Amino acid sequence: MTSATHTSLFPQVPDSADAVLDGLDPEQREVATTLRGPVCVLAGAGTGKTRAITHRIAYGVRTGMLPASSVLAVTFTNRAAGEMRGRLRQLGATGVQARTFHAAALRQLRYFWPRAIGGEPARLLERKVQLVAEAASRSRLRVERHELRDLTGEIEWSKVTQITPEDYGHAITKAGREAPRDPAEISKVYGMYEQLKRDRGVMDFEDVLLLTVSILEDRPDIADTVRGQYQHFVVDEYQDVSPLQQRLLEAWLGGRDSLCVVGDASQTIYSFTGATPDHLLDFRLRHPDATVVKLVRDYRSTPQVVHLANGLLAQSRGRAAEHRLELRSQREAGPEPAYQEYPDEPSEAEGTARRIRQLIDAGTPASEIAVLFRVNAQSEVYEQALADAGVAYQLRGAERFFERPEIREAGVALRGAARAGGNDPLLEEAVSLADQVRAVLGTKGWSPEPPQGSGAARDRWESLAALVRLAEDFGRAQPEAGLTELVAELSERANAQHAPTVEGVTLASLHAAKGLEWDAVFLVGLTEGMMPISHAKTDEGVEEERRLLYVGVTRARTYLHLSWSLSRSPGGRASRKPSRFLGGLRPVAASDSARSGGVERGRGRSGKRRGPVRCRVCGRTLTDAGEAKLMRCEDCPSDMDEGLFERLREWRLQQAKLQGQPAFCVFTDKTLVAIAERVPSDRSELATISGVGGRKLDRYGEAVLALCAGADPSEVGEEPDGREPGGEPPADAVGSDVPEAEVPAEVGGDPVPDAVAGDGPDPAERGPGDVEDDHPDRDAEVPSGGLPTSWEPPRDGSSE
Repeated sequence: MTSATHTSLFPQVPDSADAVLDGLDPEQREVATTLRGPVCVLAGAGTGKTRAITHRIAYGVRTGMLPASSVLAVTFTNRAAGEMRGRLRQLGATGVQARTFHAAALRQLRYFWPRAIGGEPARLLERKVQLVAEAASRSRLRVERHELRDLTGEIEWSKVTQITPEDYGHAITKAGREAPRDPAEISKVYGMYEQLKRDRGVMDFEDVLLLTVSILEDRPDIADTVRGQYQHFVVDEYQDVSPLQQRLLEAWLGGRDSLCVVGDASQTIYSFTGATPDHLLDFRLRHPDATVVKLVRDYRSTPQVVHLANGLLAQSRGRAAEHRLELRSQREAGPEPAYQEYPDEPSEAEGTARRIRQLIDAGTPASEIAVLFRVNAQSEVYEQALADAGVAYQLRGAERFFERPEIREAGVALRGAARAGGNDPLLEEAVSLADQVRAVLGTKGWSPEPPQGSGAARDRWESLAALVRLAEDFGRAQPEAGLTELVAELSERANAQHAPTVEGVTLASLHAAKGLEWDAVFLVGLTEGMMPISHAKTDEGVEEERRLLYVGVTRARTYLHLSWSLSRSPGGRASRKPSRFLGGLRPVAASDSARSGGVERGRGRSGKRRGPVRCRVCGRTLTDAGEAKLMRCEDCPSDMDEGLFERLREWRLQQAKLQGQPAFCVFTDKTLVAIAERVPSDRSELATISGVGGRKLDRYGEAVLALCAGADPSEVGEEPDGREPGGEPPADAVGSDVPEAEVPAEVGGDPVPDAVAGDGPDPAERGPGDVEDDHPDRDAEVPSGGLPTSWEPPRDGSSE
């Protein structure tokens, strides 16, 4: 599910074009109704970007302004493309093509291959690793398993950034990219890999894009045919576009501007694959007349989760940070994010499983809980802990739902029962659709109660139980539907890769969690060396790690739990440090204070916790020092007591003259404004105002409170500070008046060196291998059965 409110899985198709717009907020409606010219949608996490663009396409189709067959919507995973097709179908916009970049290009390439290149199309190489290994061997290089994945990643990066083997060494130096081994060796392997592909008549996924671009650029007749078919384009997750994908998009457009792009620079997490947010950030430069819409209303997460997410980005640096979006939660308040430190990894996993068990027992469905980690190797200890706690789980990135053997068998059985109709003895006593499905799946291993423990039997039961729940939802939405209609629905979902929810806690890497959401999210292993990962050595690399954590935080709707452990194994040396990204955001424990020499990280001398401050009027996170002191935006309405402000200024002038120092050394103007706005009635209230430190509270507190109570400045006597007039002001006279937001928070010190045994990530989990199962656009739909009869959308009105 992709909304904070769990709506029906089978909504009714809107009865008119105007009805498509129902329920959209003003910004989403602007996206949906702006159907001409270039449009750039800057959409923060949880703001309904998919809703906005699918309603835009559907509104255009339903009004006749966008013919369905002329629209091509592209995104990066089959999952996202399938969800888009499903939503368009529910909105009555059938016939629109929603595909990954690779799937759209592959369909065109295979169709035009005989005409543009001749002969049979090259066979698609779905996995590179084996061929890369052979290329390394022929280059007389010995490489380890994890190095093969590094080499594969470098080859992929080179190809999507359009770098030849000969130019690799120069290109990585120019890009500031750190090669996993000698660049000359990588260049040699890259060249041999390309030679082996040519010799064997195969092509990889990057070749699909390169060849399609070449055909469109070199053959105007073919380009005209494609452009005559597709005239309107929508690109989702535009921050993840690589230079090669951008080149393909421009070839499709052919100079036209009927383009809508959607993205968020703060969610750029695939730069190691060649993705760059520059195309999104430079959109207005390329299209000066573009309509730009910002979606910042967060419908997914509670204000507490959103506040943490905003605070995390408030500390970021770089170009993407300059264009960050300030989210504004639209939900009711929820629990504060929880932070937990553990002595070792098994304790962290056991503690996490225990908290998950408590959530489930309190009513949170297991399918609405996720444990997210930086690298896949971290999953094993959590699998064991959840199994020990009797909690079912599923690994993200495992076999696709509709490709599981038990689901294929169930599909065959349901189709057979649908054909048999009332003649199937299994269905004699089954009244409702759900009862019929239960009866059929009962022969395949489903039972009312799950099997004990975990393992293959439990996994099979969970898959079949997901089909039962889907049948229950379908039956409630369409009371007249029978098995025939359900089988058709399952077929549609299989084509769209729109799987039902499996009842189990999700275990996933942060990369694989992109685009998903849960009621409760556990972010685990948040230590230096893991978050940020130890091989993120450049400023750009560290900032991408921060964005990756931001993606993890924004997956949570209500409950968010962040944890770390001080050592890998029980009894190990407690040498790990919490992630620097948590500095200034979390309450700091006494143990942290002791480790940092008595001054808690993220806190100043006054003991106040540093970090983002929220405007008390509009709720926006404040990063300007003056605004942070006022606790409101400069342009938000002020409720300042003007008379009190003038009395405070007069009193401050008297104090400054008596002490022989500038007036701002008593209190700055911003502090006086903050006092006059909040009018504290006691010392505790006065102490919460930024700029009123402990020394100033003791020195001036009684006088300020008297002025707030209505006293005249002439009635408030001098409060001597124990020094001669004209002498040096006390140590905190200026320092405590510096707003907390001006003082950069300490962020956890240096990363843990790779050489520290047991504290770094598994070397086998570095780089692209971390996300192999959910690589952007890696899972392109591959047509089977040779050449497609047409590269165009079918004329039967379907979306495939």
